[in-house]
Amino acid sequence: MTPVYPVYQSASRSSQELFTPECKFKESVFENYYVIYSSMLYRQQESGRAWFLGLNKEGQVMKGNRVKKTKPAAHFLPKPLEVAMYREPSLHDIGETVPKAGVTPSKSTSASAIMNGGKPVNKSKTT
Repeated sequence: MTPVYPVYQSASRSSQELFTPECKFKESVFENYYVIYSSMLYRQQESGRAWFLGLNKEGQVMKGNRVKKTKPAAHFLPKPLEVAMYREPSLHDIGETVPKAGVTPSKSTSASAIMNGGKPVNKSKTT
C-alpha cells in the first residue's frame, strides 16, 4: 500500500492553530483552463515571482521555488460544481405565478388554474 502524503500540513500541530499563513494559496485559472495554486506568503527573493504548488511524476509535492506556472506539474483539473439547470423565468411568468391577495389556492386547484391568476380554466373549444 502506498503511503498518503498530505499536500501541506501545518508545522503547528496544536489544536489552537489549525491554519497558518503558510496554508494560504491563491487559486487562479490558467489560460488553458487548468487551475494553478500560488503561495500567498512565499516569493522568489530576486525576482518576486510567486511559488506555485506542483506534483512530480510520482505524485510527491515539489519545492515551491522549482515549480513554474507554465509547467504541467503545476496544472490541476478544476473540480466542477454540481449545477442544476433551471429555466430562467421571465417577468411575465413571475407575475402569473404570484397568487393574488385574498385568494388562497386550495388543494383541488390545478396548476393551470394557478398559472391563470386563480381563475378557472375554460376547457371548452373555441374556434
